[in-house]
Amino acid sequence: MNRLANASSPYLRQHAGNPVDWHEWGDEALALAKNLDRPILLSVGYAACHWCHVMAHESFEDPGVARAMNAHFVNIKVDREERPDLDRIYQTAHALLSQRSGGWPLTMFLTPEGAPYFGGTYFPREARHGLPGFLDLLPRIAAAYREQGAAIADQNARLVDAMRSLEPGAGGALPPGAPDAAFAALERSFDPVDGGFGRAPKFPHPAELDFCLHRYARTGDRDALAMVQTTLDRMADGGIHDQLAGGFCRYSVDGQWTIPHFEKMLYDNGALLALYAKAARVTGEARHAEVAHGIVAWLESEMFAQDGAFFASLDADSEGEEGRFYVWTPDEVRAVVAPEAWPIVERLFGLDGPPNFEGHAWHLRVVRPLDTVAHERAIDPVRARELLSQAKAALLARRATRVRPGTDDKVLTSWNALAVSGLATAARALDEPRYGVLATGALDALARTVWRDGRLHATRRGEEGALPAYLDDHAFLLEALVAAMRTRFRRADFDWAIALADALCDRFEDDGGGFWFTAHDHEALFHRTMPGHDNATPSGNGVAARALIALGHLAGEPRYLLAAERAVRRFAPSIGREPGGYSTLLRAAADLEHPPAIVVLAHGPDPASREAARRWARELARSDDAHALVFAPDPADAPGALVKGAPPTAGVRAWVCRAMTCAAPVETLDDVRALLETRCEP
Repeated sequence: MNRLANASSPYLRQHAGNPVDWHEWGDEALALAKNLDRPILLSVGYAACHWCHVMAHESFEDPGVARAMNAHFVNIKVDREERPDLDRIYQTAHALLSQRSGGWPLTMFLTPEGAPYFGGTYFPREARHGLPGFLDLLPRIAAAYREQGAAIADQNARLVDAMRSLEPGAGGALPPGAPDAAFAALERSFDPVDGGFGRAPKFPHPAELDFCLHRYARTGDRDALAMVQTTLDRMADGGIHDQLAGGFCRYSVDGQWTIPHFEKMLYDNGALLALYAKAARVTGEARHAEVAHGIVAWLESEMFAQDGAFFASLDADSEGEEGRFYVWTPDEVRAVVAPEAWPIVERLFGLDGPPNFEGHAWHLRVVRPLDTVAHERAIDPVRARELLSQAKAALLARRATRVRPGTDDKVLTSWNALAVSGLATAARALDEPRYGVLATGALDALARTVWRDGRLHATRRGEEGALPAYLDDHAFLLEALVAAMRTRFRRADFDWAIALADALCDRFEDDGGGFWFTAHDHEALFHRTMPGHDNATPSGNGVAARALIALGHLAGEPRYLLAAERAVRRFAPSIGREPGGYSTLLRAAADLEHPPAIVVLAHGPDPASREAARRWARELARSDDAHALVFAPDPADAPGALVKGAPPTAGVRAWVCRAMTCAAPVETLDDVRALLETRCEP
């Protein structure tokens, strides 16, 4: 019997009609495996994953494959977005067992106790392309469990030791020059022509780019800025960027950002929104701001839940084909855009060249600058921009009539937190208060559903929180609350941040420093991870440390600062061995060494004074966002930690504090800037 029809995950419900006897991960399935002494087939994927759909169609919908699975295994289907703890454990086990990189779908074979003994990713039904056929593999893997118990036990013992060795050991002092070593490592892997790090497939790596942007803001290193600028420009022009609706796909299959895997994930776009907005503020480049505005437009139009939160992802496939929703032929485009716009669109997007998608279609990307095209076509540049804008709107409207990719309408706490941070950052950097309203709206939706009785949940079922929250949920949400308070201070956000920081420290911190991915009272699993390395999302330990540092200085709470310091020290030896992989923790180390200034703006009770305080906050965010955290609470609602002295009867009074010591209050914006210049040197 398939048990997925009532699962909270849309991905699991996609498999409810399979002839496979699927279970969700839980006590019932694990007990069944033990009672039957039958191995577990664990299949991990997510709703937007193209190859997950392929394997489902080829194997899980096939009666013959299903019979073999049901005969030999207890079959468990997992949504990696709901259970990142399981995904982390078994991806690592797969990499160690196979000596290959992982991915999705992840297909692992476990003992009834949950110990992995064989695995892979995508398997075709029949053998091809050097991959074994899934139908042939199933009885052999089941037989191995029955006949090779001693060898499997020995392998498991070695695997346990290997996985433990990957976790950080005793901590220490950060090696001298670690930030420079990290930047040198990033420089070595940087693609100076097309931007990004490494070769195909190419991922955005926002944490590493943020590290480089911060290096430029701190030191003026123009090589660091060039790495950011090149990458952001090439990505914005590429097919990884939706040229019509805004937003970014997960990664590019080539090194030039031309053809993506077409799934669009909330977590990527939240982080990239913050990055493009900060780059716009630092450089003054209008192009970066334009891309950031496009991400927000996409979030609002395609990812917005009615209560203010955001959905998880858009599928890569529609009508059974990856990318079908997004690609065009020149004839289709020409039939939609105005005749005057066609010469611009044709040259800009390379529609006069060969197809770039599977030999028969064109995926839109910018192949030459608009000003160059306008010059070639003898069209005024201003008029060319107008024509392009009209053409994009027409193409977007036509695309909306196609069969849309599916939406995974899960609301995930950690991913929503990344979106909130991006929106709050963009509100400050781009002076767009409306983005701040979107950020606080999402926070309010999370507060109503995933925070219950002092406990955070990773997702929700309807209006109720579901599944215990992980490190990333706590850390990313704490960072989001700090970001939102910098945009618009609300006492409820401050109180929630304190409660969340306490939960993070009490339930996740190890005695030796650092934070486990799962809470101390989480279910016992095959392995427990302590992640410090940045991946597609930033390191939970790095984000936790940075958020605790900011909140510790804001609230005057040394306990948070000490927890952050212990986390950085725990990973110091790992950073020394692989400095390029720990950008977020290195940002935390910089915050510990050079604490950010806390600027508290108190204002009079009248509307003019309140607006003046908000104007000061906007001005300071534009000029000194890297060095100062600015907060403007209403005097009547300010927590005690932010009451530095009597508020003015009118106008604005500012306190500039560093390392929990405040300078005398000042009452002009120029005086605030002067204090920041003298007190915020790196």
